[in-house]
Amino acid sequence: MGCSIYWFRADLRLLDNPQFVNACQHSQSLLPVFVLPQPEQTPWGFERASKQRALWLHQNLHDLQKSLEEKGSTLLVLEGEPKNVLPALCIEVGADVIYCEAIAAPEEQSDILELQRAGLTINTQWQSTMLDPKTLGMDVQELPDVFTNFRQVVEKRRLRYAEPVARPQSIPPLPAKLAKQDPISELRTSLFVNGGESQALTHLEQYCERRLPDSYKETRNALSQFDASSKFSPWLAVGSISARTIAKRIHRYEDRYGANDGSYWLWFELLWRDYFRFLMLKYGKRLFSPKGLSQRTPNTVDPELFTQWSTGMTGVDLIDAGMRELAATGFLSNRMRQIVASHWVYAMNGNWQVGAAWFESCLIDYDVYSNQGNWLYVAGHGTDPRGGRAFNVAKQIAQYDADGSYRKRWLD
Repeated sequence: MGCSIYWFRADLRLLDNPQFVNACQHSQSLLPVFVLPQPEQTPWGFERASKQRALWLHQNLHDLQKSLEEKGSTLLVLEGEPKNVLPALCIEVGADVIYCEAIAAPEEQSDILELQRAGLTINTQWQSTMLDPKTLGMDVQELPDVFTNFRQVVEKRRLRYAEPVARPQSIPPLPAKLAKQDPISELRTSLFVNGGESQALTHLEQYCERRLPDSYKETRNALSQFDASSKFSPWLAVGSISARTIAKRIHRYEDRYGANDGSYWLWFELLWRDYFRFLMLKYGKRLFSPKGLSQRTPNTVDPELFTQWSTGMTGVDLIDAGMRELAATGFLSNRMRQIVASHWVYAMNGNWQVGAAWFESCLIDYDVYSNQGNWLYVAGHGTDPRGGRAFNVAKQIAQYDADGSYRKRWLD
């Protein structure tokens, strides 16, 4: 045991953070760290992360810092590339190992490899899924390429969720050589939710106490009502709450009130989230190639059409309403995400990769696994057995906005 660094990545929480507990148990002194993503433009000329996404991250970091300080620690926030700032920090504080969660996406894996090439010892652990991969009874390379087949395997084995891990009882002291820093200031914004583990747990509890799981399956496709869907995704995206914590609370809910279609569907959606993570473990960089898992040539990028779509100026009311909501709030309902993505790919012959990048820039609940998986799925470059999902806008309006209230709200 010596001096260690815990590098928070997409796991900004203390409850159910097995790797952080592991670091606490095996370190004499421990420095919690977060490395802020650097401002960056996409190849298509827009910011990779919007101001709203940055503010959402900031709120969650502030809450994490408060939680650590309550246990006698703190959070050191660094700016720069991990490969540049973390080796220098290890030398400064005398750390001999960095603990962090494992992330299967190519850029995040590249960060680990670069740190290892710099001579650092990196201890990673997979912990972002509801299910423990070891319980699946198959190697990840044997993962079925169709979600329904995957779900059937899971249900046949009667898998529900891995048991969440308690918060660490104590956190080792900070290293003596820690450089002082100013605390992260708390920012209140126009976002529809507030960031942080404390807020996530409060939201989960009130969601269950108000018996909202009962109606989830019936209301989840509504376009704008806050309580129509769970709204867990912003906190899940940055790891302020874990899928296992949510799944266990829903299970407790079923024990108290009885299982129903709504409570099952919440678990079902968390399973979809797991599936996209396991799919990235299986295919890795292929999911980021232009063709994805298909042999189809993707559409080209027309800058003028992309501007029309991204700014909500296509002339198609429902699409424009959705894209304006996305720009204004950093959020879209799952149904609207599918509708606007399908319209971009099929009606406007748009390139799926620039669409995925725009969602990455805008969404406060951006998640590399789900965003990539869903865009591949809709565009027919992933594992959808139907080869893509083309939505009929008129049908979607008749089903979900017949009174025009959603369009009126965002177009007026």
